[in-house]
Amino acid sequence: MTDAWQALLGKAHRSIQSARLLLADGDYDAAVSRAYYAMFYASEALLLSKGLTFSKHSAVIAAFGREFAKTGLVPEQCHRYLVDAQEARNISDYQAVSHITDEATQQHISRAEELLVTAGHILEP
Repeated sequence: MTDAWQALLGKAHRSIQSARLLLADGDYDAAVSRAYYAMFYASEALLLSKGLTFSKHSAVIAAFGREFAKTGLVPEQCHRYLVDAQEARNISDYQAVSHITDEATQQHISRAEELLVTAGHILEP
């Protein structure tokens, strides 16, 4: 595992920890955002393992689907989790009232943990 992969996985892990703290504080919008970024960083680490980097979130998400979900390297639902989390993050970050629930927030965090575990298994030496 390279230093760059480890750094991205470390950021993903810290984002999940932050999401849990924000959830406990009742800040669902910020917790969903952190859960999304955990998934995003884990996806970036996986793509980097193939020498792929992108400057746009949409490009990372599309490449993750193409390179990992469609090929069966990760369960296809992991790509769906990332897409759903990005949508929830956009709503929670950019709309005055998001209506993100405690249950939905917990689900995004659990999915982020699942994706991080999956990425860790793939990137282990």
